[in-house]
Amino acid sequence: MTNDKGQTSDSAAENAIAEKLSFGTKLAFGAGDLGTAMTANIIVFYLLFFLTDVAGLSPGLAGSILTLSNIWDAINDPIVGVLSDKTRSRWGRRYPWMIFGAIPFGIFFFLQWIVPPLSEWGLFWYYIAISLLFNTAYTTVNLPYTALTPELTEDYDERTNLNSFRFAFSLGGSIVSLLIGKIIFDLVEDSQLRYILLGGICAVIAVLPIYWCILGTRDRLQQMQRQKPEAEEPVSLPLLEQFRIVLNNRPFLFAIGIYVCSWLALQVTASIIPYFVVSWMNLPEAAFPQVALAVQGTALVMLFFWSKLSDRLGKKAVYFMGMSLWLIAQFGLFFVQPGQNLLMYCLAVMAGFGVATAYLIPWSMVPDVIDLDELQTGQRREGIFYAFMVLLQKIGRGLGLFLVGQALEFAGYLERVPGEAIPQQPESAQLAIRIAIAPMPALVIIGGLILAYFYPITRDVHHSILLQLRERKQSNERA
Repeated sequence: MTNDKGQTSDSAAENAIAEKLSFGTKLAFGAGDLGTAMTANIIVFYLLFFLTDVAGLSPGLAGSILTLSNIWDAINDPIVGVLSDKTRSRWGRRYPWMIFGAIPFGIFFFLQWIVPPLSEWGLFWYYIAISLLFNTAYTTVNLPYTALTPELTEDYDERTNLNSFRFAFSLGGSIVSLLIGKIIFDLVEDSQLRYILLGGICAVIAVLPIYWCILGTRDRLQQMQRQKPEAEEPVSLPLLEQFRIVLNNRPFLFAIGIYVCSWLALQVTASIIPYFVVSWMNLPEAAFPQVALAVQGTALVMLFFWSKLSDRLGKKAVYFMGMSLWLIAQFGLFFVQPGQNLLMYCLAVMAGFGVATAYLIPWSMVPDVIDLDELQTGQRREGIFYAFMVLLQKIGRGLGLFLVGQALEFAGYLERVPGEAIPQQPESAQLAIRIAIAPMPALVIIGGLILAYFYPITRDVHHSILLQLRERKQSNERA
């Protein structure tokens, strides 16, 4: 039997869990994605072009580097996810990974932008090694960070709002990196020096917000841990059994399918933009950051609009609206001709409307899936679910870059000899660039829309899941 004092304490605990997060906590949480977003954005927009037109590798070898590094990610993401679930420390499960991974993360990112005096195959193996080390460090920072979302709040709409802060910083970091790139490209003529400066400056900026996130969310996380100590209990199931349960979670399969389609479309588009701007639109190399800024800047502005609209209409409706606009923009880019620069920028802005929903909606679905998993299994496994999401994020990035690289190789793209001008591309390569900028991402966007139609967790369903979880907790306490 519970006394009045106990009832008051329980009521206070429930109210504390349900209360809205402070602005400072949301701001600090969002900052945690700034550095990783900057580095991921630069890799997507610049790395393939850097490897072919600065380091002088063939498109096939350049695409293979990114593919092999993502195969390693397929191994280390689930491992880090499970280990972070099992971590016990006075800082909780996630923070130790972020604390000790931040500095190596910055160092290995910088080393990707150096061109050592090696043969083509020597450069190939150098970039393979650095990519493996960087992606390992990226995982140790980013995966535990993403798993913080359901540990900070249980509220269905508050999670969407929290992710809007995250992706505001994510898109903000992307925009900052593109602005830094534009300034460097405008001021520095030497191609290799451009990328050394870009990598060094962004590496320093990327590390610091990770520590801001830790310090700014620590109090809220400790409060949640005191009120739900069972959430900090290490996961007891074997790794293969956890994989089986995750893959048998039907709503999660829909969520990751939606995310893979959205992210693959984004990665293919982003990686081909430099080639589209330079080789098809015949604009200077320094112009492609402006096109990327049009997309990312619009996405940042629209992020909070979509978040508010999601509170009223639901996640699925917002996803349909945003992705439909993006689909129209992608098809339009196929028909843009050299000299139609204004039309190109207008379509880039329209694409940004949809890109915002691609960032926001799939990630806000995952915490709801984790609650369902807790209801079904009695355990919290944020790490393993977010491991799959981060893994698929990287696979989408690597697959997009690989497909673009192989398509350019097959179409006869002429890589630039270091120190010389960019060569005029054959018609086959130009057609491959136009296909990669429009029909290819459009097809996967359509796939994401089909999966979103069947996604089963609505606001009412999630509310029912939380009620059942609380009833079970109260039943256990009475027992």
